[in-house]
Amino acid sequence: MNLEELWQSTLAEMEVQLSRANFSTWLKSSRLVDKQDGTLYIALPNNFAKEWVENKYHKNLLGIIRNFDASARKLEFVVAPHHLEATAPGAALSHHPQRMETNVGGLDLAVDPESNLNPRYSLSSFVVGPSNELAFAAASAIVNDVGRKYNPFFVYGGVGLGKTHLIQAIGNEVKLKYKNSIRPKYVPSERFTSDVVWAIRNKRMEDIKKKYRDVDLLIIDDIQFIGGKEKTEEEFFHTFNALYEGNKQIIISSDRPPQSIPTLEERLRSRFEGGLIADISYPEYEMRVAIIRSKLQEVNQTLPDGVVELVAKRVKKNIRELEGILNKILFYQERKQAQIAESVAEEIIEKSAQSLSRRVTDAQILKAVAEFFNISADDLITHNRRKEVVEPRQIAMYLLRDMLELSYPSIGERLGRDHTTAIHAYEKINRDVNKYALLNQKILMIKDLIHKG
Repeated sequence: MNLEELWQSTLAEMEVQLSRANFSTWLKSSRLVDKQDGTLYIALPNNFAKEWVENKYHKNLLGIIRNFDASARKLEFVVAPHHLEATAPGAALSHHPQRMETNVGGLDLAVDPESNLNPRYSLSSFVVGPSNELAFAAASAIVNDVGRKYNPFFVYGGVGLGKTHLIQAIGNEVKLKYKNSIRPKYVPSERFTSDVVWAIRNKRMEDIKKKYRDVDLLIIDDIQFIGGKEKTEEEFFHTFNALYEGNKQIIISSDRPPQSIPTLEERLRSRFEGGLIADISYPEYEMRVAIIRSKLQEVNQTLPDGVVELVAKRVKKNIRELEGILNKILFYQERKQAQIAESVAEEIIEKSAQSLSRRVTDAQILKAVAEFFNISADDLITHNRRKEVVEPRQIAMYLLRDMLELSYPSIGERLGRDHTTAIHAYEKINRDVNKYALLNQKILMIKDLIHKG
């Protein structure tokens, strides 16, 4: 496993542990740049990021890396902006072309500094199934008629289901199809917020206007994070209007539909609802198998059919988590230089599941359910039968069973009910979650709240 493969495997593990916002802000731009005598050197884009990652995530990163590379003894953090190549401390920083290198399947790919698009994301590599076919069809139509078809396009879904892949793929396809005649720009909402804050402090709002309004296709990821940030929302509102009135395409992603972002200004919500809204939900079994095979083809690796089917059966609700487990299995197989047995793959999956479940508590689950439905945690426990409390309570019982594997008596005791009520609640939600898209999305959004909390 080379440095790039080791770091991508490590990031896949960290991405499962952290909220989307924290991962994007602190680790997405990190790189593993060198290894000397058991010391690994990790590059961050600035001093603030270096200090934050070193203080907050050093122990987690070292533990994960040691799972992949037993010779790793120490981590050192260095500063290297994206347009510079980092080396070990004391060595000179040498310029290279202004792009960030990645490696996928042996191919060197570069993130375009103008558009911020990662070329690894394409529509051809996006695995399509019933859970995302509407979103994919809309994306394909937009590429063929930019600015006039489905504008704005708002796509939502839970963590790790492929939203970022799809919206960046649209930008890449537009670049390929129209060359320089249509200019796309991709930006996570956290970056947009940071730019607005910087512009306000330095009295350079005109720079922000030029940066985000002088484009033909604006793609903004995780829009829910601008909710409640007054100046950011105001600037995005005006940017949105300027682009829309100029027949420029706007693409937005979120972890929930516009009406479920409580802190979002009404005027922005109405703009978002004026276009096409499409959801991406849990992939079904056949689609998960297709995703695994696609990932294997991407890295030019193979696994026994039984192992592929086992991973697809056991990892149901998060493609990013699926990729992390797949990386672990491939690493084990490469290290042993023999095809992995199903029993070993099962053990790897089980350990990953236990690691995830240990990070969640019953209190976190109840808090997230109450927050989502705008009720108090006490409402879930008290003996009232108000309609607005029945569904939250059933969902809480379902999640306590699904995420923590608590016994039915324990669940009943935690919520002041008997075990038969807990059984009924779990079976009802478990049955309905695959039948009703709205319930499915509620579960996804509540799980995101749990992991962020």
